[in-house]
Amino acid sequence: MQKNEVKKSNDNFFMNIVRNQMFIPLLALAILALFNLIADPGFIKISIKENNMGNPVLSGFLITVLDSGSELAILAIGMTLVTAASGGQDISVGAAVAIAGSVLLRILRGAGTGNFGAMLLVAFLVSCIVAMLFGAFNGVLVAYFKIQPMIATLILYTAGRSIAAWINNNELPVISDPFLGYFGGFIPGIPIPTPFFIAIICVVVIFLVLKFTNLGLYTQTVGINENSARLNGLNPKMIKVISFVVLGLCVAVVGLIKVSRISTINYSVIAKDIEMDAILAVALGGNALGGGKFNMAASIFGAYVIQFLTQTLYKFKVSADALPAYKAVVVIVLVVISAPAVKEWMGNMTKKFKVKEVA
Repeated sequence: MQKNEVKKSNDNFFMNIVRNQMFIPLLALAILALFNLIADPGFIKISIKENNMGNPVLSGFLITVLDSGSELAILAIGMTLVTAASGGQDISVGAAVAIAGSVLLRILRGAGTGNFGAMLLVAFLVSCIVAMLFGAFNGVLVAYFKIQPMIATLILYTAGRSIAAWINNNELPVISDPFLGYFGGFIPGIPIPTPFFIAIICVVVIFLVLKFTNLGLYTQTVGINENSARLNGLNPKMIKVISFVVLGLCVAVVGLIKVSRISTINYSVIAKDIEMDAILAVALGGNALGGGKFNMAASIFGAYVIQFLTQTLYKFKVSADALPAYKAVVVIVLVVISAPAVKEWMGNMTKKFKVKEVA
């Protein structure tokens, strides 16, 4: 009798682990880490090197994942809210990053002499406003005109990079002040990439917002049942627009980091295909792409796992053009696993297995 109880307890413990939303991204991370360890035991090595400024900084595979993955983690915050509220995804974030970065450079190049830090703050705030306005534009199309999110954001996806080029008259302005480079590189005396600290700030802010406001509850409520949310006194349209505006703010932060890395912008290449990675991060986090309940921590963690996958593919000489194909396979697998029919089938198989075990 005791053996049966112990076995039942172990089964329940195992099922609870498997059902936990963090299970899939943790499993994916473990598989990638094991694969890299076998292929190259030195992949976890972290060394200290001098950067272009002559400052000692940390270098290595894992540091690169933290650095580049932080951009994706910031975008995953906004994409999670958009997905939860609208039941769809914004495919224009890459183009929106180009617009935000272009606005930032346009203001900096025309600011003249003065306190560069103050000018950069003004330029960043203006780029935030512009990015949030474009986010609101997408949100209005989705919420008020009832256009599917992917179709609504296709407009900006198509025109965004041309708009970005038009803002700077199709020129590539270069800002040589080293202070700009700190946001996408390293702050002197700190060996950890600055984007990682920016991501931490964004994560802390969103968790405080979700904890002390009803944004998370309202977003999930609208995503689960919009009509029910309306009957309970909520404004589903406004909540959807707010989610797109928050994503716009995340886009502006990533735009600053992207421009800071090279002190200029390449309209056709900057943040190319980053929208796919952001969507994949949300899916890998176990969040339903059809909207409703979400786990922000799982999405953020999923973003770093996606970057881990990207770096692994680069490490094994996979060309940049082939990366989307590999990631598309991952998307297909995740979508199929999260499909209601598959979940129902897995549940039925589990029940049948338990019945046979009891017999």
